[in-house]
Amino acid sequence: MSKPINIALVGAGAFGAKHLDALQAIDGVNVVSLVSRAEDGPDDIAAKYGIPHVAHDLAEALARPDVDAAILCTPTPIHAAQALQCLDAGKHVMVEIPLADSLADAEAVVAMQRKTGKVAMCGHTRRFNPSHQWVHNKITAGEFNIQQMDVQTYFFRRKNINALGQPRTWTDHLLWHHAAHTVDLFAYQTGGEIVAAHAMQGPLHPQLGIAMDMSIQLKSSTGAICTLSLSFNNDGPLGTFFRYIGDSGTYIARYDDLVDGKENAIDVSKVDVSMNGIELQDREFVAAIREGREPNASVAKVLPCYRVLHQLDRQLAGAG
Repeated sequence: MSKPINIALVGAGAFGAKHLDALQAIDGVNVVSLVSRAEDGPDDIAAKYGIPHVAHDLAEALARPDVDAAILCTPTPIHAAQALQCLDAGKHVMVEIPLADSLADAEAVVAMQRKTGKVAMCGHTRRFNPSHQWVHNKITAGEFNIQQMDVQTYFFRRKNINALGQPRTWTDHLLWHHAAHTVDLFAYQTGGEIVAAHAMQGPLHPQLGIAMDMSIQLKSSTGAICTLSLSFNNDGPLGTFFRYIGDSGTYIARYDDLVDGKENAIDVSKVDVSMNGIELQDREFVAAIREGREPNASVAKVLPCYRVLHQLDRQLAGAG
């Protein structure tokens, strides 16, 4: 068996726990360090998952010779800085989505990856969800071509809280976080470049200073179009729902579930080794390290998404 991959998990919040659960299902992977704020209770989490080392400072974990790689599940505003810190320390890194909240920071991470040659990947999970993989496989087999994607990303968050309903120390963003999933997936699934993009947003929240509602339109070089609706104001069914309208059918993806246009269920259980998109994402990260190759959703491969987000951000700010 090949040498185990030793990982430092950074950020013991809601998404950090998803990665800890996923990593337990992957052979030859050890989480050897947990980095998080004292107030997040990392000692209790480390005990639950059998993690031998706890740190409150990323540099302490990166200084350990037994750490091969880091997975960052930390607040968006520090993603890029921490990714640069990991690469500079000679560690492979996976950054949870988004890679950064500015194009300049995203480009800096890509440049550092090229300089160091380490594996650097971003958590664009939709590339790995079995539902979207099933559609992608049908496209690559020449059996389906996207004409339109209609996507709804809906939450009910009128306060600064996370997915567990706990207070956040930072503010989430519809454009730089949640739209990133769809912008990247649209380009990935169509196999083209995004050649046109337009956005509108609703009123800014008086305390949070962010738009709570947003509408985005995209066009691919293939001719396909995408309409994305996002809201933090939606008091109803929550989550993201993808409707693929193509030349040979219609498919609706709800995370790892997939139905056709008449709501007939499609079995995606045999698409990959797991039905857990986070686990499949983590498996790709580990495999890329072992095989010395560029992973799907590498920082370089997802950079075009952040160029589009930058363009839309400038539109919304009235500068472009």
